[in-house]
Amino acid sequence: MSVITHSPFPTAHLCSHAPHRTKLFLPLPMTLSKLKPFNHLSHHLRRRGLTVTAAAVRQDTTLWTPAPLLEVSPAAEFIFNITIDVSDSPDLASSYTKAGQYLQLRLQDPNTKPSFLAIASPPSTASSKGVFEFLVKSVTGSTAELLCGLQKGDVVELSQAMGKGFDIDQISPAKNYQTVLIFATGSGISPIRSLIESGFGAEKRSDVRLYYGARNLNRMAYQDRFKDWNSSGVDIVPVLSQPDDSWTGEQGYVQAAFARARRIFSPQYTGAVLCGQKQMTEEVTSILVGDGVSSEKILKNF
Repeated sequence: MSVITHSPFPTAHLCSHAPHRTKLFLPLPMTLSKLKPFNHLSHHLRRRGLTVTAAAVRQDTTLWTPAPLLEVSPAAEFIFNITIDVSDSPDLASSYTKAGQYLQLRLQDPNTKPSFLAIASPPSTASSKGVFEFLVKSVTGSTAELLCGLQKGDVVELSQAMGKGFDIDQISPAKNYQTVLIFATGSGISPIRSLIESGFGAEKRSDVRLYYGARNLNRMAYQDRFKDWNSSGVDIVPVLSQPDDSWTGEQGYVQAAFARARRIFSPQYTGAVLCGQKQMTEEVTSILVGDGVSSEKILKNF
């Protein structure tokens, strides 16, 4: 999931104007009477000015760690696999503990804004191989586009992993939640990959379905992993919104494909995991809740 955001600490622009000096020829009592409220106002403005100035000089307190790129390779049309070496940064690697977490990434260019990226590789990969993997959609004019144009050895800067991730405890133990429905669109499949490859007991559940939506097969990442995911107990349902004439699978949008299939036999024992387009997540949530699935069992990573 690649999202471009503005820095959380905007810069305040302050202006200072020198006042004209004007003499007041007033009787002393009137002078004091007139100046008292102005003195109060001046004190108020000075206090306010201190507050604004403090906000203006406030700096980004994010802990940034430099790390080199190991690989930048195509994953699908306009989507790239990005692998970053964090082996020399054990604190950064250990901050990633749960599938669905994300971090901020920035280039070593002061003119670019940080991107929020979900980590695609499972946490175990960070500890065993010392790498973070990402699935990044290249969007014209964005930091993501610049990132996808980098090469092996180029250095970027990463924040610590953040976010609650997918709270799998809500749909555990597996024997009590035999149905888990997973929904993803586009590069939203990134944290879903982490979830599947982290292991959430898919092989112990009787009905685990992944509805994965993309425009066409050229836009669908991780097809090379489908066989392994299926072997782990995940039934994959690709949904294409603009397929070619040879496509015989599900067409349209993910939420519509699910609405046609439904097949929720025991709503009270059903969980769901969602990541992707906002409209999809909202409509799927509405369908699930309408069918009796508890909103607490519908997991998102934000």
